[in-house]
Amino acid sequence: MKKALNYFLLLVFSLSTSGIVSAAEYKVGSQQEFEAATGKAKPGDIITIKNGEYRGWGTKVDLSGSEKMPIIIRAEKDGGVVFTGEYSAPIFHLRAKHTIFRDINFKNCILSKANGKSGLLIELEESENCRVTSCVFENNRVIVQNMSLVVISGNGKNNEVDSCRFLNNKDAQDLKVHITRTTCPQNTLIQHNLWRDKEKVSWKNLNGGECVQIGQEPVLLGTIKANTIVRENTFIRCNGEAEVISNKSSNNKYIRNYLEDCDGEIVMRGGHNCLIDSNVIKGGNSGIRLNGSEHVVLHNEISGVKTGIRLLYGAAKGKLETGFYIAPSKCVIESNQIRDCETGILVGDSKNTDLTGRFDPAKYPSPLQQNIAPFDNRIEKNKFKNVKKEIVWN
Repeated sequence: MKKALNYFLLLVFSLSTSGIVSAAEYKVGSQQEFEAATGKAKPGDIITIKNGEYRGWGTKVDLSGSEKMPIIIRAEKDGGVVFTGEYSAPIFHLRAKHTIFRDINFKNCILSKANGKSGLLIELEESENCRVTSCVFENNRVIVQNMSLVVISGNGKNNEVDSCRFLNNKDAQDLKVHITRTTCPQNTLIQHNLWRDKEKVSWKNLNGGECVQIGQEPVLLGTIKANTIVRENTFIRCNGEAEVISNKSSNNKYIRNYLEDCDGEIVMRGGHNCLIDSNVIKGGNSGIRLNGSEHVVLHNEISGVKTGIRLLYGAAKGKLETGFYIAPSKCVIESNQIRDCETGILVGDSKNTDLTGRFDPAKYPSPLQQNIAPFDNRIEKNKFKNVKKEIVWN
């Protein structure tokens, strides 16, 4: 019995000193307390923000959990913590590893720019294996075009945004994977989120209101491989602009998303080698738009829109040429179901469009005419029902 007791005490001591039972919880109610807690936090610790409405935070912190013992930042009660007010810097700027950020609401925030900084709700920069989950982003607004609410940036990897709700946000790019010449987050996972009731942006060119944007410079940086997955998200009445989901990089996957009554499409604006598989699009304007090469479009169900799938003319072709639009080539469009549309598949939209004034040729070296037709694409085994024109070659 004595030997057994001694063994038990030794085991408890061993577990304690190894950190398995030493996790701490820090309850905070101010930015200062939050930053102090992050300075102390170790793998497995929990930072709980007390219930309440908060304004004026602007944190930039480093955190490092572990695979088995992540650091958790959470609300005291789901929905009990609300950030609101005006911001010209990120509320939460996290450089983290193995950190979970959850259950926090952002409502009626107004984001602007000042002193070289940009207002953001959450930024994961150079972060790895982090997760933003079960947060609500509601009725937030930006006052400068092309600003975002949530950003994944730097050369991090394996970050996730899931089970969040983006509701009635205005003039913003809601969720951005930010890619530059020297940085590209890898293997970002965006899944099980809801976007709803996003109204048309107020900007004159009606641009800058994407729900999801993967990359920002399709002309110069479209060949960069981000390996992002966007799957099983829901978009209802998302009318911010023509691109609900905007792909501007390569090797990404868009799988089993649901779009309903959206005045925008799933758009391969730039990039190559993306998979668009098993998405459902009901009502709205159009379904899927393609530029770039070697995309695979399979098993999508599209109904009640003007045009199901559009392949645009390009100003350049292939992966080596630079152009404001790249002609679709070597794409596979197979086994899609399109019904109740005017046109099922349009091969050759925007023919001979003059791009003069659309961009700065000094910044984006590109021909000014969309005069290269889609070529070498395989279109087969698609099914059409109640479609006036099944496939149109323009």
